[in-house]
Amino acid sequence: MQLSDFDYHLPEELVARHPAAKRDQSRMLKIERESGALSEAVFSDFRDVIQAGDALVLNNTKVIPARIFGERNPTGGKVEALLIEERGPGLWQAMLKPGKRMKPGGEVNVLGSEHKFTVQSRLDDGTFEILFDTEHVLPLLDDCGKLPLPPYMNREMELDDTDRYQTVFAKESGAVAAPTAGLHFTDELLEELKEKGVLVNYLTLHVGPGTFQPVSVDDITNHKMHSETYILPEETVDNLKKVKEAGGRIFVIGTTCVRVLESCYDEKEFLIPKSGRTDIFLYPPYEPKIADCLITNFHLPKSTLLMLVSTFTSRENVLNAYDYAIKNEFRFYSYGDCMLLYKD
Repeated sequence: MQLSDFDYHLPEELVARHPAAKRDQSRMLKIERESGALSEAVFSDFRDVIQAGDALVLNNTKVIPARIFGERNPTGGKVEALLIEERGPGLWQAMLKPGKRMKPGGEVNVLGSEHKFTVQSRLDDGTFEILFDTEHVLPLLDDCGKLPLPPYMNREMELDDTDRYQTVFAKESGAVAAPTAGLHFTDELLEELKEKGVLVNYLTLHVGPGTFQPVSVDDITNHKMHSETYILPEETVDNLKKVKEAGGRIFVIGTTCVRVLESCYDEKEFLIPKSGRTDIFLYPPYEPKIADCLITNFHLPKSTLLMLVSTFTSRENVLNAYDYAIKNEFRFYSYGDCMLLYKD
């Protein structure tokens, strides 16, 4: 397939730069996987779609305030750092601005703290390894870091973002972008689903900045996928096996959960609990082996996320749904509305 097969035009005014007034009151476009039939709902109506005996799978990663600012020592030049991933005690992979001026051995004083980091090396992908003068970097970020909002929001973080750019079930710190399909859930809705008899499960995938990485090759099979850290617990695997054996459906919330489950699929065992890194790239004609239904937000044109969604139904059905969403002024991207791809 060609990259142009996954292109569409989005009017700028449909990019959601702020969250909806209430998490569960965003709009939801329902797509029947087989026929592509469309219908509209409000996200809170999800309680009527999922039934007792079905399973829900959520990504409990927590976005860290990974954006920090500093001054070069001794010149005082301004530096912005986006921490990507911890690589050792006090050692992090990071994106630095201005990168051209950052050399190994350069020291940066972190604004808002008494700490500093030293540039260790420049990596092949243009990012850097930096070493802090403390191993306790997460508390440092809590004190002086900011949440790294997606670049297409084109604004600085505001007070509401500290709450709304996290899922209500965020637990495991390590992501630099939110698993946005989970942002629609409230504590009350999750409790209601549990009381109804839905089996609620968690896994972890720490979303990295690579989730915004554009595909730059015409033949999508030549795209090199970014790698991210994940954990699929044994309890989640056991629960999903039981639900599947009993004839229930597995509702997966977000493309991150799909990537983890498909990375851990086993033809004989169905699923195997694992932890590690995945660079799995899912695109048609691949068909998901674990998930029956998917909730996902609307994704950027020509993105790997749009390609993944197209494995749940035909590419034509997905693009038709996007065309409908644009004509009916759905809100797009991280703070936007969502889609439910389902089968009965």
